[in-house]
Amino acid sequence: MGDEDTPEQTGMVNKSVTKAVRLLREIAAQPRNGATVTTLAKAAGLSRPTAFRLLYSLEQGGLVDRIDTHYVLGWELARLGRSADPYAGLVAHAQPLLDELADSFNETVTLSIPNAQDGLDLVAEAAGSHVVGVLTSNLVGQHYPVHASSTGKVLLADQHVEKLRATLPETLEAFTPDTITDRTALLKELEQVREQGFAIIDNELEHELLSLSRPIRDSAGTLVAILTLNGPRSRFGRARIPEALQHMQRIADRLTELFWRDSLAG
Repeated sequence: MGDEDTPEQTGMVNKSVTKAVRLLREIAAQPRNGATVTTLAKAAGLSRPTAFRLLYSLEQGGLVDRIDTHYVLGWELARLGRSADPYAGLVAHAQPLLDELADSFNETVTLSIPNAQDGLDLVAEAAGSHVVGVLTSNLVGQHYPVHASSTGKVLLADQHVEKLRATLPETLEAFTPDTITDRTALLKELEQVREQGFAIIDNELEHELLSLSRPIRDSAGTLVAILTLNGPRSRFGRARIPEALQHMQRIADRLTELFWRDSLAG
């Protein structure tokens, strides 16, 4: 061991910083016009005086701005964000868990992040010894149609139905004979995805491809990532779906704990 002990070893986690980060996440989850200190304190599980003191300190550093009585994310936070690699830290910490899931099923696992364009960035992968069709290695950076991929269905299911009706064409592109091409039929399936908490594609993007996806949410309930397991139906058939979904949920819970454990601790 060197001189740089980890926070877990030395108990150096600063509770005030943890609470401030929780407030920043809650502000990010609010509408663009922000929220009052009372609303943010309740959402973050803090007393109003504590929330006010922390928000004042964050405001002095430019990490939040106050417009009348509402707080929004600040200009300095935006400036710092432009200098950061948005995925490097997340991928480095998530990779061992992705590898574990891939090893358990000997199939391909991916992690995707919603982007500002209502799409997805595939940022990490773990490959089993098998490959299937287009799902070879080096998937990072690739994009797939949202209506014909399980990751895309999770993303769409997180959006308001009115927005989907306004943005999705009545007839969607077909990739196989089993692709859902009717908007009404897709909206019905997305309702099921919301209820059950996962999405499936079966022969919809590529012949014989079965894919499962589960959402990963932060402490404010915002969709921040999507965990996906892919395999060919000849090996990874429907009989394995219940087992796979249970294992994926355990991995998703561990990812949530890894990245937002301090916020979840209350």
